[in-house]
Parts: sequence; structure tokens; C-alpha cells
Amino acid sequence: MENVFIMDHPLIQHKISMLRDKNTGTNEFRKLVEEIGILMGYEALRDLPLKDVEVTTPIETCMTPVISGRKLAIIPVLRAGLGLVSSLLTLVPSAKVGHIGLYRDPVTHEPHEYYCKLPDPIEERIAVVVDPMLATGGSACSAVDFIKQKGGKNIKFMCIIAAPEGLERLHREHPDVQIYVGHLDRELNDNAYICPGLGDAGDRIFGTK
Repeated sequence: MENVFIMDHPLIQHKISMLRDKNTGTNEFRKLVEEIGILMGYEALRDLPLKDVEVTTPIETCMTPVISGRKLAIIPVLRAGLGLVSSLLTLVPSAKVGHIGLYRDPVTHEPHEYYCKLPDPIEERIAVVVDPMLATGGSACSAVDFIKQKGGKNIKFMCIIAAPEGLERLHREHPDVQIYVGHLDRELNDNAYICPGLGDAGDRIFGTK
């Protein structure tokens, strides 16, 4: 699928396997999410635009490339997406951070918005939506919808684990969005949980049940 990138780097796969282990505690889980986010972010930001600026080195003055355009917008889907924010800020410390709050209806599994605050002007920024899990695709599609409604045009989506159903839906509804996936899992179960998955990412990041 065009605009879909499934990661195959050994370090990413190794760290995802550690994430899956039910015996991995909150502190280690949180660190692994951050490390995976840095590795994936390196790939997801590969096409950032550059411009040349003049820099004086200890030897001479030269023209050398820096990131151009408005600052990057990192937009986590609350609350699990917060676990990936520091990863991208490590790579691009000048990035702005927005937030989209969604909760999933326990019966229909459809997302409902309760909060949306985006860096302004969002239409001039590259927006990277982050959420560790892409399950049904409902939350991801809604998040991208909100950004587009506010004027966002250049949007990427980054997740650690995806189900085929969610990936297909997000790609179908938003074919212009670049999707970066750490690992494509087998399927969703009847409760819309990813299998084999890694459980509830939010609970495991924040130590809640």
C-alpha cells in the first residue's frame, strides 16, 4: 500500500517483543515505548524539508542544511499517545505539541472527542499523530479528521502496533496520510483488542488498570 511503511529494523522488532511480555513492568515499558518512538521517528521524519543557512565553523564559513518551514507539530492521541511525545521531542526539540482526546465507546468501539488543541497555524506544519496502538482505526481516523477540519494538510501517523483492520481503514479513509507501523499484528478479537498485541498501552505506560 502506498504511504504505508512497516518497520523491519531489528532493534525495533526486539524492543516490541519486550513490550509484549506481560512481565515487563511500567518503568521498563515506558522506556521501551520512548526508545521505539525514537527509532521510528528517525524513519518517519526522513522527508522533512531542508534549507541552507550560513554557518561559521572553526575552519571557515559554509552553507549547510537545517530543517525549514514551520515547526513540526506532534499530536498525541490521549492518553497512550503521550508515551511517544518525548521520543519525537528528542529528535526535534523545537516541535510544538498539540493534543487530541478521544474515548472509545465500550459497546460500539467508536471514538468520541472530548478535547482538541492544535498548534497554530496547523495548516503550515507537518503534523505527526502518535498513538501506540492502531486497532479498529476509529480513533486514528477521527484524529486525522479533526486536524484536517482545522486546516491541516501534511499529516503523518505513527504507531507501534497495528491490526490489519485498523491499518486498512485508516489508509482507505485517508490515503494521503503517511502511516508508520512498528509491527503489523494478526487481527482484532471480539473486544477489538489487537492479537497478539501487548494489552492496553495506556494502562501499561501509566501503571493503571
